[in-house]
Amino acid sequence: MTSSKSPTLAARIERWPIAGHFTISRGAKTEAVTVVAEISKGGHTGRGECVPYPRYGETPEATLAAVLSLREAVGRGLDRDALQAAMPACAARNALDCALLDLEAKTSGRRAWNLLGRPAPRPCTTAYTISLAAPKAMAAATAKAAHRPLLKIKLGGDGDGKRIAAVRKSAPESELIVDANEAWTPRNLERNLAACADVGVTLVEQPLPAGQDEMLARIKRPLAVCADESVHDRASLAGLRERYDAVNIKLDKTGGLTEALAMADAARAQGFEIMIGCMVATSLAMAPALLLTAQARYVDLDGPLLLARDREGGLRYDGSLIYPPDAVLWG
Repeated sequence: MTSSKSPTLAARIERWPIAGHFTISRGAKTEAVTVVAEISKGGHTGRGECVPYPRYGETPEATLAAVLSLREAVGRGLDRDALQAAMPACAARNALDCALLDLEAKTSGRRAWNLLGRPAPRPCTTAYTISLAAPKAMAAATAKAAHRPLLKIKLGGDGDGKRIAAVRKSAPESELIVDANEAWTPRNLERNLAACADVGVTLVEQPLPAGQDEMLARIKRPLAVCADESVHDRASLAGLRERYDAVNIKLDKTGGLTEALAMADAARAQGFEIMIGCMVATSLAMAPALLLTAQARYVDLDGPLLLARDREGGLRYDGSLIYPPDAVLWG
């Protein structure tokens, strides 16, 4: 039984058009579909946004239902610690975890990083994503973004050597990182890694499918390799050190900022470099992840830059420079 002074939970699905299209090895999309959780108490509302990911069997409808399934628990005072036990790591838990922390910050009048004992985020440079396409089309897209200091290039398998060479020609000064989204195979792995190394790529993300990446431990890697689909939370770090040099921490995979911070601490202790990543979403999804950037070698929080429009009061982007969130947005 909840009282009128108890927290209340609401949630909804939102759709945000993408500027043009966003294409990776698994397909293309023209909109970002997010789920927003809102927890209100005493005149304050905390918000969290997540992106259900089909790669992990998530749908917007099921994620919305999972969020709302905890409505009574939230009304009884569910906190972030209890949430970790009440729901496995998933997009739904991310929305709830971030909403609970945002509410705590707004109720206390303190910033989220102060509540967590973490350093205040500072302006930082984000990667900007170039979608997968034919070499000529990727070169043209890259030329328009060549002023950005860090570009993330989506690749997709055979022909990637020509793609990355064309991209480098269009952006001779930018640092390049690559995301293969599990599309490479043992047959082309070493050839594609060599092609990336030849043009000065500094990191390749998830070249082989999760669960089929043993080859990475048997070859001499010519550049750093980062786990994405192969790593989710602290429990999934075990056994990855021989295969990967870095891990991509995303709040939708960790199930929220609470676990993401703990995972970042554990990953650094185990010698991994850290990338902070995102799905295509609005500034509300990016803002909590900024608390992780102090520990990150690579920041990839360009989701709002890929949208036709961001939500009102979104993060300030100055080119590729992201500024910390205002308290009204989050935290």
